[in-house]
Amino acid sequence: MALRMWASSTANALRISCASKAHLSPAFSLSRCFSSVLDGLKYASSHEWVKHEGPVATIGITDHAQDHLGEVVFVELPEPGASVSQGGSFGAVESVKATSDVNSPISGEVVEVNSKLAESPGLINKSPYEDGWMIKLKPNNPSELESLMGSKEYTKFCEEEDAAH
Repeated sequence: MALRMWASSTANALRISCASKAHLSPAFSLSRCFSSVLDGLKYASSHEWVKHEGPVATIGITDHAQDHLGEVVFVELPEPGASVSQGGSFGAVESVKATSDVNSPISGEVVEVNSKLAESPGLINKSPYEDGWMIKLKPNNPSELESLMGSKEYTKFCEEEDAAH
């Protein structure tokens, strides 16, 4: 993990383009120096993703966010039935580096939490878009998705943010 973070930081500093993760097909992701951005998801500027399918939206933190956080050691999530607001905090992620709030990209009622994260918070590092999802909610206003970034916009946002640091 430390080597990966060093390589990512070095590549960003040198502005070197990196290959995408081997387990993701290039048709489904955009690469950003060891961080993957998946097509078909929406992204918040606070580095959360949302996948809206039918009446439910799944939310988690992005690969970019988990990469910058480092090894995740604890996750705090809300109870089912809790209401969350777009841009409001619904939980926290603690890593070996820091503790960060996790904000909801959209408003709604929590219908499910990923209980696996209590025992295995590192799932966020290993699989942020699949096994490391955090909550599922019933959206109050699906049109809020229109205010979020697509994969190309989010990739550009991350590149600009990293270049500024």
